[in-house]
Parts: sequence; C-alpha cells; structure tokens
Amino acid sequence: MCLAVPMRVVLVEGNEVEVDLAGVRQRARADLLDEVAVGDHVLVHAGFALTRLDPEEAEATLALFAELEQANADQHHG
Repeated sequence: MCLAVPMRVVLVEGNEVEVDLAGVRQRARADLLDEVAVGDHVLVHAGFALTRLDPEEAEATLALFAELEQANADQHHG
C-alpha cells in the first residue's frame, strides 16, 4: 500500500522543499505545486509534494494516522 503523508514545509529552495513531520525532515520536489511557502502543509508521496493542504486538514489526517498506529500497537500488545 502506498501512502501520502501531510508534512510541514520548513525550507523552500527553488523547486525543492524540506519538509518536517514530528522532527523527521526530508527533501521533496515541489514541481507539481503552483506555489509553496515555509509553514505550508503539503501532501508528500515518493519524494514529491503533491498538493497543499489547509492546516486543519493536515492535523486531522495526522490524528487519524496516530489512531491507527495506536490501534495497531494495542492489537500487538494486548
């Protein structure tokens, strides 16, 4: 299964961005976006920022990921 992850932009350098999720940073291509700025939330998959997200949508998606992770941990430890 492939998964795109919401991440926050911390640096913009031309068509590349550095993004952060819970302290983990990576670089991604931003060629598919019309514009992107530091502080934006973007959906990242396979090294590409696919789309910009509003902050509420990004937080809601990350909360769902956290719930899934917790449910998986409970299933393996319970």
